[in-house]
Amino acid sequence: MKRTGPMLKIAAPMRVLAQRAAFMGLLGSAVGLMVLGKAEAPFVERLRMAVTDAVVPVLDGISRPVQTAAQVADNVRALMDVNAENRRLRDQNAMLLHWQQVARNLEAENRALRETVHAATEASFTYITARVVADAGGAFVRSVLIAAGARDGVAKGHTAMSPVGLAGRVGEVGERSARVLLLTDLNSHVPVMIESSRDRAILDGDNTDLPRLVFLASGSRPQLGDRIVTSGHGGVFPPGLPVGVVVQTSEHGGVRVKPFVDFHRIDYLRVVDYGTGGTLPIAAPPPQIKRLR
Repeated sequence: MKRTGPMLKIAAPMRVLAQRAAFMGLLGSAVGLMVLGKAEAPFVERLRMAVTDAVVPVLDGISRPVQTAAQVADNVRALMDVNAENRRLRDQNAMLLHWQQVARNLEAENRALRETVHAATEASFTYITARVVADAGGAFVRSVLIAAGARDGVAKGHTAMSPVGLAGRVGEVGERSARVLLLTDLNSHVPVMIESSRDRAILDGDNTDLPRLVFLASGSRPQLGDRIVTSGHGGVFPPGLPVGVVVQTSEHGGVRVKPFVDFHRIDYLRVVDYGTGGTLPIAAPPPQIKRLR
């Protein structure tokens, strides 16, 4: 006991000094990285995407068993209610057959009108489908990583679509991976319009699940349930891509839109090159990547 007392008196100050030194070292490293990021943004972006390229194969391998287990659970739940699902699908099939006939009639009419007025046809586009391997969702950024990059033909600015609507746009590209900036991200500003009234606006992401409609015309009165589509202005996105529906029109919260895409449950994205050539805002550096659950 007599020997332990002096040793504790010496060790305690040393431990405090070590903790302070470690804290100051971490603080200095953080400040240095911030300064480096501001001073050499292209270098930091290349470095970040190089690290991402190295990590994506590992994340891809880790996420596959998790995705398989989730698919098995979904299949079990579907089998438990197969009769109700079959009835719903039969009704849906009848409705789709009706709309298929309507679409064919409209297509024939549209073709005839184009030939009459000699209207120019829409430009063709190319696309690839890529798996989402990780997300960087958090308080400061909303983006996802896909397992496709420059070697697959993905380029910065390409449009990211899900089966139900617009998801976002490619913001960073590596050789084997790319980062997609989602509609809900703070850096996302999409020219849109209300489908029914054709009133134009900007869909502004604010890192919440419900982005806002801003820069509406003074006489515009969005209604709950109004569909929002891209307007095509600015050359950022082609016109007519489905975006979401209006779910809030309060004075304090403004006009809020619920995107068609469920960003918490996307497994694949279609990366489309529409050839629009619009500009894309520079996104803030993402936080630490977390594996998909």
